[in-house]
Amino acid sequence: MGSLPDGDYADFMLACTRAMLPAARANLAAVLALVEKGKIRCSESTSRPSAASQRAIAQVLEGGDFYPDHEIQAFAWPLLLQAGGLANGPKLALTARGRAARTKDPDEVLRALWERWVAKGIIDELARLEQIKGQRSAHVLSALGTRRRAASTAIELLAVDEFVEIDRLFDQVTAVAPFTSARKERATWKFYIEHPQYGSLGYADSDFPGVVDRRYLMALLFEYAATLGVVDVRYVRPEGAQADVERFNLYDPNAPISRYDGLLQVRATLLTRV
Repeated sequence: MGSLPDGDYADFMLACTRAMLPAARANLAAVLALVEKGKIRCSESTSRPSAASQRAIAQVLEGGDFYPDHEIQAFAWPLLLQAGGLANGPKLALTARGRAARTKDPDEVLRALWERWVAKGIIDELARLEQIKGQRSAHVLSALGTRRRAASTAIELLAVDEFVEIDRLFDQVTAVAPFTSARKERATWKFYIEHPQYGSLGYADSDFPGVVDRRYLMALLFEYAATLGVVDVRYVRPEGAQADVERFNLYDPNAPISRYDGLLQVRATLLTRV
C-alpha cells in the first residue's frame, strides 16, 4: 500500500504542500458571494454542482483547485453549503443561516460545516471513486454514517505540527475504529475494477481495504476536510502515484484509480484544536 511506487522519491520531494485553513477562510467568502449572485446550479436529484458551476468556483478559489483537470474543492463547496444549511435550491440561494454566515467568524462556520458533513453529508464519498465499479449493486455498501464517522476519527489522530503519511494514518484509524465500505465480506466480490470477474476485489490478493477503504479515507480528507481547512495536505499528480494500480489490468498503467491517488500526507490545522 505504499504511497508512491518504488523509485519515485524525487516525485515525493516535488510534492505540493498546501496550508488549507487560510485558503478555506477566503474560499468560504468567495463561494458564498457566488451563491448570492446566483452563479451556482446543482442537480435537483443528486445535489451535485453542474460542470459550469464547478468551473466558476475554481476561478475564485485561493490558489486554485488542487489540480486544473480534477475538480475537488470546486465540487465539494456546493455540497458542503447545502449539507450545512447555508444554501439550497437547484439554483443555489443563501438561506437565512447562509446570510448570517457571511458576518460570522469564518472558523466557526468552517468547523460547523465539517461537523455537519460528518453527521449528514449528502452524498457517499465512495461514489466519487468512479473506477471502482459495483457500488450500485444491492446490499453491498456498509452504512454511510457509520463508515464516515469511523473514517473521520483520522482527524483526531493528527498533530498540528507533523505531516502523517496516508498509509500510516489508515493503519492507525483502522486499529482504533475499524471500518469497511463493504456491507459484508462476501459483498467485496461485487466491487471490481474494469472487469467484474477478473477485476473483482473479492480475491484474497486484491487487498480490498487498501484499494477501497483507504481511498474512501483519502476522498473524505482531500475533498471535504482539506476544502474546509480542517487538514493541510501534501500531494502529487494522481497518475502513477499509487503502487497498487499495477495489479489491475488498466488500459493505461499510470491511470489513477481515483482523483485522490496523489494525496500523500496530511496534518491537522488549528481548526481542530479549538
